[in-house]
Amino acid sequence: MGYVIEGKTGPWEVVIGLEVHAQVISQAKLFSGAATAFGGEPNHQVSLIDAAFPGMLPVINRECVAQAIRTGLGLNAEINLWSRFDRKNYFYADLPAGYQISQYQHPIVGKGEIEIELSDGSTRRIGITRLHLEQDAGKSLHDQHPTKTLIDLNRAGVALMEIVSEPDMRSPEEAGAYLRKLRTILRYLGTCDGNMEEGSLRADVNVSVRRPGEGFRTRCEVKNVNSVRFVMQAIEAEARRQIAIWEEGGVVEQETRLFEPGRGITRSMRSKEDAHDYRYFPDPDLVPLVIDAAWVEELRRTLPELPDAKKRRFMEQYGLPAYDAGLLVAEAATADYYEKLARGRDPKLAANWMIGDLFAALNRTGRSIEDPPVAAEGLGELLDLLTDGTISGRIAKEVFEIMVETGEGARAIVEKRGLRQVTDTAAIEQAVAEVLAANADKVAEYKSGKEKLFGYFVGQVMKRMAGKGNPALVNEVLRRVLGGG
Repeated sequence: MGYVIEGKTGPWEVVIGLEVHAQVISQAKLFSGAATAFGGEPNHQVSLIDAAFPGMLPVINRECVAQAIRTGLGLNAEINLWSRFDRKNYFYADLPAGYQISQYQHPIVGKGEIEIELSDGSTRRIGITRLHLEQDAGKSLHDQHPTKTLIDLNRAGVALMEIVSEPDMRSPEEAGAYLRKLRTILRYLGTCDGNMEEGSLRADVNVSVRRPGEGFRTRCEVKNVNSVRFVMQAIEAEARRQIAIWEEGGVVEQETRLFEPGRGITRSMRSKEDAHDYRYFPDPDLVPLVIDAAWVEELRRTLPELPDAKKRRFMEQYGLPAYDAGLLVAEAATADYYEKLARGRDPKLAANWMIGDLFAALNRTGRSIEDPPVAAEGLGELLDLLTDGTISGRIAKEVFEIMVETGEGARAIVEKRGLRQVTDTAAIEQAVAEVLAANADKVAEYKSGKEKLFGYFVGQVMKRMAGKGNPALVNEVLRRVLGGG
């Protein structure tokens, strides 16, 4: 059995579906020409349409439609050539019109799927129910004034894609893997930047629990969770809350809740509205959206190679194991870096240096792969020096650290600091003779059968040569001298 939570009365299974709101990358809003840049002066990117002045008519932004179609294609989903915009009516201070223009019964994108990979190497397919386009609301700021709420309408009218999954996930880990994979696909496609800190990717998490083998029970929705870690924590907290209610003989009420990361709990926000509470009806100012099939095919042809296809290619072309290939395709920029680095070099060596030393340096320096402390060309130069025997593996690590700190090139560091590997047999023989002379007792032990000491002698010779002895030659000379002595 997969992930279960043991309650007081036995095991419970968790059922999870995610509604992800992804902000569309476009220069203008969904129905107006106002700018969409993040971090602008409050209320300076607001058109008369966004502010809901009387008589203003929305005009659909073609690029936002194209981005939704690209995303649908990237999710292996059906593209609906006929879709419709509806008004979803509710009052909120940061929603000036008193309704949101959204898609309800007729979304632009229908069923699709995402394949996720779990930590044990297994994969699962998670169904996509739909993707629809809608306007974002403005932002209420509750912490700027002691008694007043301030409203910033810069975000009002920005295009969102709401991507709704099937209730196919059964653990916090699966939900985390789904959200990470969806974010990766959106970033590869260039349809959403996936920046959860800035709110351009947010998740509503639907959670219910049931006895294994049972049908679905009542779900609750945890709104606006803005990190993968918090999504996973919110699922765990909400599932345990519901289990406690059922086990005490209570009934879980369908409602909307908020997650409080500091306290690790969810709390009630409002009873869950059903669709009829929003009084959906077709927007009278917008005709149905009719898409030309030829345009969809044109957009399909321009799609980049997506993560799953790239991972398969990396495994076939470069002979990488699935784990390494998965790490290297997680971001398009990481995959690009790897392909530059591996060109004409040992692909496994390139992968090992990226996954080990480069990733560690990125974490340590807080830099991104788009702005790395060592560029692919620089790391390539270092690997060339290592491969042709100019430097040893130990020295290469040392040189890499200097490159991270100073920005100098590998060859310049090696020349300036005299780090070339010693391949002069006479110099190695001299170091071997000195080490063996200083360790006569250990030589006698080795010759009496304690062969494990060979590694000790190698280490001592390398130490005497400051790590610059060619390891293969050091081994060769030692075997010759010890065997013949």
